[in-house]
Amino acid sequence: MIKYSYLEKKVVLKLKQIEIGKSGVQASDVALGCMRMAALEEKEAAKVVHTALDNGINFFDHADIYGDGKSEEIFANAIEMNPTIREKMIIQTKCGIRKQEGTFDFSKEHIIASVEGSLKRLKTDYIDFLLLHRPDTLVEPEEVAAAFSELEKSGKVRHFGVSNQNPLQIELLKTAVEQPLVANQLQFGVMHTGMIDAGLNVNMQIDPGLVRDGGILEYSRIHNMTIQAWSPFQYGFFEGVFLDNDKFPELNEVINRIAAEKAVTNTAIAIAFILRHPAKMQAIIGTMNTERIVASAKASDITLSRQEWYEIYRAAGNKLP
Repeated sequence: MIKYSYLEKKVVLKLKQIEIGKSGVQASDVALGCMRMAALEEKEAAKVVHTALDNGINFFDHADIYGDGKSEEIFANAIEMNPTIREKMIIQTKCGIRKQEGTFDFSKEHIIASVEGSLKRLKTDYIDFLLLHRPDTLVEPEEVAAAFSELEKSGKVRHFGVSNQNPLQIELLKTAVEQPLVANQLQFGVMHTGMIDAGLNVNMQIDPGLVRDGGILEYSRIHNMTIQAWSPFQYGFFEGVFLDNDKFPELNEVINRIAAEKAVTNTAIAIAFILRHPAKMQAIIGTMNTERIVASAKASDITLSRQEWYEIYRAAGNKLP
């Protein structure tokens, strides 16, 4: 499908839309993560954001710590944020990490102060989605509940979620939080499939059979929480990109062959691997390279077959029991 661009006089793509949890909000299944935007000049950032919008990406993921707030600021300045542009995009930000102090903080005071800072930097009156950024073991659910209720009542935040949390941590929050937690941002991709490995190797006394996340994949599907897959091209924990990497010859051979068959790039296939899962995940790409943004967006139109999906999974070094 195509539609007329609301920013420029050109025809742009419209990606497949998924509902984020049960929020009622329909968003592109590929989203742009803005962590690296702090390193760009405003002119470069504008090109990145407009490329995303013109290719159907309407969901933008931020955090108060990205560039110590600079990423949010550059984003807003680059597109000359105004109500007309704002209503055409979905903005998410995260809070809870005090980077300079080296602590996590889910206190009511910090959550509200963080949102106020993000609103100012983003030049907007509201945040569509606010996520708690990694778990805080000192969390007091009542504090989070008070912050969420105040932010919702004031209209400053419309929907809420978490990031990198397991089922029991989410259930703990829900003992006090009244708002639905509609999303969980988790690392997932071809080379980071722990949540799938455990489910495929049930009752096996091998490392892939270890349940490290409390069954978060199945929990998310049962409770209608959208998994937002971050770092989809990374292997390990920011150890590098697996695409076109000599360390993974078999994986790249398989991905490149499937990409050639479908007349797309290997980037699109890596994202299509995520989107193929029936959990209806949303892929968060963090690239600031406009060519990769275009390539990633094309994944929305690709549906890998069951055979292709499992071939990629096995080529990544995984063995089926």
